[in-house]
Amino acid sequence: MSEGCNHDCKSCSADCQSRQPSSFLEPLNPQSTVKKVIGVVSGKGGVGKSLVTSLMACKMRARNNRVGILDADITGPSIPKAFGVHEMVRVTADELMVPCESQTGIQMLSANLILENETDPVIWRGPIVAGVIKQFWKEALWKDIDYMFVDMPPGTGDVPLTVFQSIPLDGIIIVTSPQDLVSMIVAKAVNMAKKMNVPIIGLVENMSYLVCPDCGKKISVFGESRIEEVAREYQIPVLAQLPIDPKIADSVDQGVVEYVESPWLDHAADVIEKL
Repeated sequence: MSEGCNHDCKSCSADCQSRQPSSFLEPLNPQSTVKKVIGVVSGKGGVGKSLVTSLMACKMRARNNRVGILDADITGPSIPKAFGVHEMVRVTADELMVPCESQTGIQMLSANLILENETDPVIWRGPIVAGVIKQFWKEALWKDIDYMFVDMPPGTGDVPLTVFQSIPLDGIIIVTSPQDLVSMIVAKAVNMAKKMNVPIIGLVENMSYLVCPDCGKKISVFGESRIEEVAREYQIPVLAQLPIDPKIADSVDQGVVEYVESPWLDHAADVIEKL
């Protein structure tokens, strides 16, 4: 603090220790209720982040919770297709978006649900994408949500930063795959979470193994898993290891992900319920 400080930080350009950073968190609409918000992130694309988001939402809904999904992967939205939801969102008289609902009552908002044609490309610049994510959070009517899962865009760029800063995350799940790059990928996500002061709930490894349909042996298609080693290095618990299963992929393609049995995620659901 300088000697001539008048304690009015708004009119002062000095960079002193007494200056308190302003919060970038966007307020939830007063008509909405969301108790816990969990981000699902990855350091790179193609590791199954949206699949984990969908399955975790289904798991928590099966435990009689009210669940919502905010699809923040604006340019690569896949959540509605996994649930077989294809209609457009409605808008209330006071201009609030009404999330679409899946067959089991999971509420969701996604870029595909605001486009006239879901195959239209989302050719938007970063600020517009960031603005849409904020609108999905603060200008929507989320009805009594116990657990909201935010399907984050991959990487650590501008859009993930917007989610970290704008939405009050109670924690994140980091999704990885069993490849040599996993340590570096996890490190990026971990370091970003630490810089943003967001708790890390744990790691989920997707495509961990393939079960032979004839003998039942587990086959490490992408090499031996290093998830335990990485977890120890960064002191993060392993929540689950998901197998490669063509039936899961088919269920997602058919829009019936809600009916996939996912016992591997029971522990992850237990951890989330204790948040």
